Amino acid sequence: MATNSLSGKRVAILATDGVEQIELIEPRKALDAAGATTTVVSLNPGTIQGFNHDKPGDTINVDTVLDSTSANDFDALLLPGGVANPDKLRTVEGAVTFVRAFFEAGKPVAAICHGPWLLIEADVVQGRNVTSWPSLHTDLENAGAHWTDSEVVIDHGLVTSRKPDDIPAFNRKMIEEFAEGVHDGQRASVHAGAAR
Repeated sequence: MATNSLSGKRVAILATDGVEQIELIEPRKALDAAGATTTVVSLNPGTIQGFNHDKPGDTINVDTVLDSTSANDFDALLLPGGVANPDKLRTVEGAVTFVRAFFEAGKPVAAICHGPWLLIEADVVQGRNVTSWPSLHTDLENAGAHWTDSEVVIDHGLVTSRKPDDIPAFNRKMIEEFAEGVHDGQRASVHAGAAR
């Protein structure tokens, strides 16, 4: 993998308090090392509280607030997990709209662990192959996704993984898909899902 395969690519990392710290920090390091410019987007300025499973971890600096940016400012999106993080974000219409806009534009998206909860809320998983933390299995299938218990699943620019142990495989595939850029299959799946 070329060290600067993502040179010039702008990646949004959408997260809030309760984010699984390692699922934000490790993929961000890999993206930065590949030459991407990463931006932590959150609901409020300042910092967000990271977690190590169920224990508070470090605070993470917010680079920009959701209300002052849009998917047009970025080439790709990373959705880290943690239980509280996506659970909060999926109740915020602006966050759901932000996620949906990446799919509508055919831009690649990577989601790990509980991150796919946001994909359900954005109504973008119909007919898609995905994985996630096991407790989201039924939620994803009920939303029309095809769920498998795999380390990493790739579907037309959408990369999903289950848990922190999957991060090395997740990072590799995320960088490959982000380097490819716009995926027409990603865009088509949204229109098909929106028509139902």
